[in-house]
Amino acid sequence: MADRSKVIFGNEMSDKVYRKALKTKQKNIKKFGDDSGISYPVQIVENPTIGKMLGVLDVKLGEGHTAEGDADLCTHFDTENGIIVGNIRMGFGHYRISMAIASAAHALGYTPYWMDLNSYKQTTCTKVIGAQNDLYSLGSRISQKSRLFNHFVWEPMNYEGFRKLSYNAADQKNAELMAPVYRNVPKNIPVVATHVWPAQAALHAGMTTVVNAVPDNWPMALHYAEGSLHTVQTMYAYQGYRIGNGMQGKKVCNPMPAGDLLYTGHYIDWELVDNIEVDCEKRVQRKESGAPMRFLLTIGGAGAQKEIFAEIIKYLLPLIRENKAALYVNVGDYRNVWTELMTQIPEMKEFSTEHFNNWDETVKFAEDALEGEVTGIHGFWHQDIFQAVYCTNLLMRSCDVLVTKPSELAFYPVPKLFIKRVGGHEQWGAIHSAEIGDGTLECRDIPHTIQMLQLFLEEKNTLIDMCENIVRNKKMGIYNGAIEVVKKAFERKEGR
Repeated sequence: MADRSKVIFGNEMSDKVYRKALKTKQKNIKKFGDDSGISYPVQIVENPTIGKMLGVLDVKLGEGHTAEGDADLCTHFDTENGIIVGNIRMGFGHYRISMAIASAAHALGYTPYWMDLNSYKQTTCTKVIGAQNDLYSLGSRISQKSRLFNHFVWEPMNYEGFRKLSYNAADQKNAELMAPVYRNVPKNIPVVATHVWPAQAALHAGMTTVVNAVPDNWPMALHYAEGSLHTVQTMYAYQGYRIGNGMQGKKVCNPMPAGDLLYTGHYIDWELVDNIEVDCEKRVQRKESGAPMRFLLTIGGAGAQKEIFAEIIKYLLPLIRENKAALYVNVGDYRNVWTELMTQIPEMKEFSTEHFNNWDETVKFAEDALEGEVTGIHGFWHQDIFQAVYCTNLLMRSCDVLVTKPSELAFYPVPKLFIKRVGGHEQWGAIHSAEIGDGTLECRDIPHTIQMLQLFLEEKNTLIDMCENIVRNKKMGIYNGAIEVVKKAFERKEGR
C-alpha cells in the first residue's frame, strides 16, 4: 500500500509535513498504545433504539488477544446484503448522517451494521478519537463564550486549518492506528463512512469497498480518504473537492480523479423523504388555520449555544401563553442544559412538560403530534446517544420550523431558521439551504434571529414558500443522497 501521508491525489507532501505526521502518530502510540498486533472478537447485537425502526445491528468488539492463530470470526455477518456504517460520535452530525445511511439501506432491503469507532474503549482507535472528540467539544463550547478565542483560534482552525492537505497527511498516519477494529470484519462488505477516520481506517485495514460520505458544504482536505469513493451533498462541494480548492494555499493542486468523486444529494432518512408532501401540507394547514406554530430547538452534540436558545425562549414565552406558538426543546444527552434553562427562565415551568429518558413516551408523543394538537413547551432529554440524536428526527416531521445552527441539519427537508454557526465551515450549509429555499440565512446575532422568528409568525409566505420549495426539491432528487450512496456502494462491490 502506498503511503497516503506522502502523496495525496498526486500532491506530494514536503518532508517537513511528512515528518510531522510521523511524529503525531508516534506521540499517540506513546500516549495510547499500539494494538496493531491484537485481534478483537466480534459480536453482533440488535441496536436497542433504532434496531427495530431501521434494522440496525451493532458491531461490538470484545477483549483482544494476540492475532496469531485466529479462528474465523467473520461468520456473524451477512456478506451478501450487509453494509457497514462506519462512524464516530463527534458532535451529533456524523451520527445523524449514519442514521440516514442506515435508513436508506433498510429501505432498499440491505442489513446495516453500525460500527462506532469511538465506542471501543479497549482499543487504541477509540482512545485516539475520544481525545480528539473531547478537544473538539471543549473548543466548541469555549468558542460560544469567548469572541477572541472564536475569532483567533476556533474559526481559523475549522475554516482554514482543516482545509489544508497537510492536515490530511497527519490524519492518515493516525488512521493507521485505527485499522485493527476492522480486523475481523469480512473484507468484501461495503463500508459507508460518515466521518473520514472510519473511511481511512477501513482502507488501511484492507476493506475492498469504501464509500466516504463527506459532510458539510465547505471543501476541506480533512475529508479526503484516497482509495474510497467520496460522495458529496452539493455541487459546490463537488467542485471544491475535485480541484482541491485552496488546500495548498495559492498553489494549484493536482485534481482528484473524476471516478473518485460523486454528487449524490443530501443524506436524509428515507422515512423523512417519503413523507415530505404530507408533512409540508400539514404545516401549511396549521399556518392557514392559525394553530400554534411549532418550533423545534435542538442542542448540538457539543452542547453549545444554550445562551441563544434562552433568548429565543424568552421571546416566544408570551406567544406560548397565547397559544400562538409551541416549543419542542431537544437537549440531546445534556440534561444540564435543560436545568440551566429552567433556572435562567423560571417562567418556563408553567408551560413545560418533560419527556425525559423514556423512549417509548417520546416515540408516542412524536406519533401523536403528527395528527393531534400541540401546545406549551415540551422538553426532551435522553441519556442514550441514539435516542438523543434520533429524537430530533422523530420530532422533525411534526414541527413547523427547525431552529438550529447550520450544521448537518442544514440539509434536512424541513423549514429551518439558522442561528449562529459553531465554526466557519458551517456557514456554507446555511448558504446552500437559503439558495435552494428550504432555510433562512444564518442569523448571526439575537436581533436578526428575533426578526426571522417574527417573519415566520406574522407572515404566511415565509413558511409556505419553504414548504413549496421542499416539495419541489424532492422532485429534483435533492434529498435522495442516502439512497444514492447505498446504491453506489453495492454497485462498486459488484464491480459496476
